[in-house]
Amino acid sequence: EQRLVQPHRTAAGHRVFTRADIRRLSFVMVAQRLGFSISDIREALSSLPEGRTPTKTDWTRLGQSFRAALDERIAGLTDLRDKLDSCIGCGCLSLKACMLHNTEDVVASRGTGPRYLLGDSPTDI
Repeated sequence: EQRLVQPHRTAAGHRVFTRADIRRLSFVMVAQRLGFSISDIREALSSLPEGRTPTKTDWTRLGQSFRAALDERIAGLTDLRDKLDSCIGCGCLSLKACMLHNTEDVVASRGTGPRYLLGDSPTDI
């Protein structure tokens, strides 16, 4: 139990979820499906008010901040997808440096596996 939602309990100990609880749980499920960690989700939910049902404005504010994180993730995944085919040959998988260190996949001619150590350049190997 991550305690992302605090439902009320009946005298018999059964949990009773409010509409606000269900909306929070829905957000948690979608965010998890998108690959966000529980700590990321907890941080996003912390912007919602406690003790009252979040308003549309509250959810909009959460959505805007979460959208920035989503956009960053999408950009990273797009970059990975676009560069992975040409990058995987050298084994370094450094999306920022690979195109600089291994233009035209020259290192692949030296065999499979990683060929660079930190600080190395193509002339070093």
